[in-house]
Amino acid sequence: MEAEKRPPRFAICINNSGYVDDLKVRTVYQVLPDESAARSNYLRVIDETGEDYLYPASYFVFVEVPPEAAEALMRRAP
Repeated sequence: MEAEKRPPRFAICINNSGYVDDLKVRTVYQVLPDESAARSNYLRVIDETGEDYLYPASYFVFVEVPPEAAEALMRRAP
């Protein structure tokens, strides 16, 4: 049985203490599924480096975006 594909999730950064080079406050980031991280109150986020790393969940607020916006947010800048 094929795993159900989840829609992408996004969150706005509200705090970047200790991560000023990797996160920008008021920026929307894609959040990747990571149940283990979530149990420890962390989120796996694709940050400014273009890589995914764990950050405290309290640094973000989840937002819902329309499919067209999600597609644009997932595109890498040239």
